[in-house]
Amino acid sequence: QVQLVESGGGLVQPGGSLRLSCAASGSIFSINSMGWYRQAPGKQRELVAAITSGGSTNYADSVKGRLTISRDNAKNTVYLQMNSLKPEDTAVYYCHGDVTNTGRARFNQWGRGTQVTVSS
Repeated sequence: QVQLVESGGGLVQPGGSLRLSCAASGSIFSINSMGWYRQAPGKQRELVAAITSGGSTNYADSVKGRLTISRDNAKNTVYLQMNSLKPEDTAVYYCHGDVTNTGRARFNQWGRGTQVTVSS
């Protein structure tokens, strides 16, 4: 069994910063891509940023230059540094992993989400 656990969400003022973390644990053989998605009330879940095991990154246009994704492969952990936050960044942020377990089964694993609220 594999789990992804997010941390670091909260309430921040516009222009402020937050750092999200997501740690994967369990019967992990490897994790290809890891990423962050978000879902605001009444909207579909959308990709925020993703990173491969080799370090290649992909960002939504709306966050380029403000949010930075990174990962520590040794710790199976992915981070999202969020700067210059805007009210429209308010959403539940979900961690995602493209996981291969020790049984060599490959699947998408999701965390439970962490709330980020940007408000004055």
